[in-house]
Amino acid sequence: MAKSKTFYICNECGAESPQWFGKCPACGTYNSLEEQFSIQSAVDIPSRGGVSGWQSAPTNGKSHHKPAKARASLTFEQITERQVTRWESGYGELDRVLGGGVVPGSMVLIGGDPGIGKSTLLLQVSNQLAQRYRILYISGEESGQQIKLRASRLGVSDPVGAVEQVEQLVAAETPQEIDPDSVGADLYVLPETDLEEILREIDSLRPNVAVIDSIQTVFFPGLTSAPGSVAQVRECTAALMKVAKHEDITMLIVGHVTKEGAIAGPKVLEHLVDTVLYFEGDRFASHRLLRTVKNRFGATHEIGIFEMVSNGLREVPNPSELFLGNRDDPAPGTAIVVACEGTRPIVVELQALVSPTSYPSPRRAGTGIDYNRLVQILAVLEKRVGIPMSKLDSYVASAGGLNVAEPAVDLGIAIAIVASFRDRIVDPGTVLIGEVGLGGQVRSVSQMELRLKEAAKLGFKRAIVPKGQKFPDLNIEILPVSKVIDAIIAAIPHQELTAEDLAPDEDE
Repeated sequence: MAKSKTFYICNECGAESPQWFGKCPACGTYNSLEEQFSIQSAVDIPSRGGVSGWQSAPTNGKSHHKPAKARASLTFEQITERQVTRWESGYGELDRVLGGGVVPGSMVLIGGDPGIGKSTLLLQVSNQLAQRYRILYISGEESGQQIKLRASRLGVSDPVGAVEQVEQLVAAETPQEIDPDSVGADLYVLPETDLEEILREIDSLRPNVAVIDSIQTVFFPGLTSAPGSVAQVRECTAALMKVAKHEDITMLIVGHVTKEGAIAGPKVLEHLVDTVLYFEGDRFASHRLLRTVKNRFGATHEIGIFEMVSNGLREVPNPSELFLGNRDDPAPGTAIVVACEGTRPIVVELQALVSPTSYPSPRRAGTGIDYNRLVQILAVLEKRVGIPMSKLDSYVASAGGLNVAEPAVDLGIAIAIVASFRDRIVDPGTVLIGEVGLGGQVRSVSQMELRLKEAAKLGFKRAIVPKGQKFPDLNIEILPVSKVIDAIIAAIPHQELTAEDLAPDEDE
């Protein structure tokens, strides 16, 4: 007979304990341990050692066991190959981060800060997919009226058919493709948080895609813990994953994030799903970044860029135009770099401001760049170039607030700082690509050909790059450099003063 075992799980960190404590031994949270039960099987597991085990020692060089034979396992030759089909979501930026489209039967987790646009994105995607497939939008945070108001605000025509009674729905035996002329006809909304009701609705409606907004609001009545706890999130996700794989239903799940920016709940939540996407962006800026950190059906660290407009999210197919400043009116202290997010090159303008400090310790501030790399570059400029950065305040920012933390933008940061210090203008037709070493070297970076092609496509005429790499034959002048001082000389040539520069101002 099966035996039950009692243990305790922390709602905050997921740590297990054999007995109850008022304070979690792992994370130190008070009153976070909840009682759980597990069933231990009464079937004896054979031992690996000993005579009675399945791997007992042979006698006189001969084994008394039967020849080894697989019961359920297969070799690679016995596994039939099946081409992975993908559905177009209607948004090329989302298809990019998913690896080419929505994979049937996959489970996608989307996390992001409150108000960043997760529900807006999924409602727009659901409406696009509903033109061809049956979609079930399950909301645990909003009522059907609230979702319909948002759909009307987004301009979705005839978007919602609210599900009130399961008996009134027509259940299809197999998922069928819908007539494209019936816009939004197969988009259903279910305001529900009970997992059992959700599973019954999925079994009755048989949708091609199910959206769960959000997983922290769904609860399983068999567990005594509150919705959003470690046990609830783990069990509900595992149940939905089982349905997704057995019934070949795509699950798009929204996950809350903590104040540190990580997805709330146990880490096993990210291990269970096939794809993990993060929806990022400044709430006070218009652009939004959809970044993938895990993808079993494609590459990771890809990004899709959207812009928040009055009627929802709009794709940005050419993000370089969004993060590139006005090249017709350049200002001192600006430099153009080419950053790569996954396989996507993005041309970004970096802006620097250097001024004498009025404090004992100079201030350093960076927006959109890694602070530690900024401090490192400032130290290299003072030691290897001779600029007294220890007496100057330094501020560096990327246009649009895009996070460009990769080492390939080091050279652009250094040139922008030097240009601001000397009050010079870098040629607006020049891009800078390279990593700055502690010895003042300019090191090579990856995906150089991809970066140069993007710069040439946008009309840049010159590129300052590390020496020693092979470069494609493009319509752009290549200037290889090995030291930071060489890059400074090439990017900021000596500018002669004219009579107008030496003339006094009219105010004086």
